[in-house]
Amino acid sequence: MIDVLVIAILLIITGLIIFYLVRAKKRGETCIGCPHAKECAKKHCNSSKRK
Repeated sequence: MIDVLVIAILLIITGLIIFYLVRAKKRGETCIGCPHAKECAKKHCNSSKRK
């Protein structure tokens, strides 16, 4: 019974992650998780390059 519960929780978490990623892509974010994700494509943000 515990195994079924753990698998269900993992499936719910995975589903929520996929849902978040799909919504972020539909909003036009290019770098999901980046605080400047919406602005990167417009301003050619170089925040991903290390100095």
